[in-house]
Amino acid sequence: MAGIRGPAVSGTAKAMRSQKPEKKLTVPFEDNRAAAELFGEYDANLAVLEARLGIAATAHGNILTLSGPEASCQLAREVLEELYERASRGERIAPGDMEGSIRHMQAKAERRDPVDGVGTAASGMAQIRTRKRHVMARTPMQSTYLKAMEETDLVIAAGPAGTGKTYLAVAFAAACWERGGVERIILSRPAVEAGERLGFLPGDMRDKVDPYLRPLYDALYDVLPPEKVERGLETGEIEIAPLAFMRGRTLAHAFVILDEAQNCTPMQMKMFLTRIGEGSHMVVTGDPTQIDLAKGQASGLDEAMALLQGVEGIAMVAFTQKDVVRRELVARIVAAYERAAKS
Repeated sequence: MAGIRGPAVSGTAKAMRSQKPEKKLTVPFEDNRAAAELFGEYDANLAVLEARLGIAATAHGNILTLSGPEASCQLAREVLEELYERASRGERIAPGDMEGSIRHMQAKAERRDPVDGVGTAASGMAQIRTRKRHVMARTPMQSTYLKAMEETDLVIAAGPAGTGKTYLAVAFAAACWERGGVERIILSRPAVEAGERLGFLPGDMRDKVDPYLRPLYDALYDVLPPEKVERGLETGEIEIAPLAFMRGRTLAHAFVILDEAQNCTPMQMKMFLTRIGEGSHMVVTGDPTQIDLAKGQASGLDEAMALLQGVEGIAMVAFTQKDVVRRELVARIVAAYERAAKS
């Protein structure tokens, strides 16, 4: 294929191609602009397709030839046709979207995909639309997570870094707020340093807590127009506050998110969970492997997951390193730490 390519086809993918008879499949695309978006800059999206499915994808203008095992070529065509429809609507297609569509199509082919709602694509990929961003689930577990938020008032999601726990919760909250499902968004985190002591921070109260809450701001600005976020912060429709400020409140008609919940004490977790009021939705996210509490102090997230398992009206979502979407290197890092913990 012409141009600089993305990731090379893996050794596993090459082995797959060598062990099975080669098939060729031609897939034409009518819209040249949409086809270019689908293939990606320097064919980066096609490189993901090749590496994940063990096939060769060769483009001649807007016609793509797939070579490799028949089942893999058929699955690749389904992935390409779905993403082409999105590209035809003017949506951007990134390598992560290609990766996500492949994962969903594979799960669907194995009859493991549990999603049939939220707004789904042919592969079962759940999706969220805000005024600024169209967010697609990139793994079957992310689709399960989005469906849980749609159908359940309280969701507890645990798993390693890079699985989209916080980002998807903020995107879902933003979409819910924009369509009038809730009157406000409340985002909270415990103000616990990650193994450091920052001392006294300068400025007013917002200046002092902003460093702890910056990831929540980043997610908000990514899914909503900046002026809408600023206006919401000024009017109180969007509130970002440390966990300590939640005591004594009843949070009604709001979408409430507690991030980094592994750094809550059991007392703080109980306090937070009992804040949920009429017409509210609550999402609690955290990574049980990254606890920054003082040595010997129990995590409220661990206790809540044990005590509330099976309680009606509460959904538990458990992400694994297979759901890491940040980049492949992050998944390998998480896997290495998991192996070390088990041994």
